[in-house]
Amino acid sequence: MSKSVLKDKSYAFAIMIVKLSRFLISEKKENVLSKQLLRSGTTVGALVREAEFAQSKTILFIK
Repeated sequence: MSKSVLKDKSYAFAIMIVKLSRFLISEKKENVLSKQLLRSGTTVGALVREAEFAQSKTILFIK
């Protein structure tokens, strides 16, 4: 059973990015762009997790 659609999709996206990065490094001999792609593509999962556990303070507006 799925806990969160967003978690599942971000995980699947990260897996695809890792595979693409490995392909670029091995087949195309591309290092600079593939490393940046790997960093930015896998950051999505970290940002989703951070947003999930984020806390904010209640702000009261008094007139």
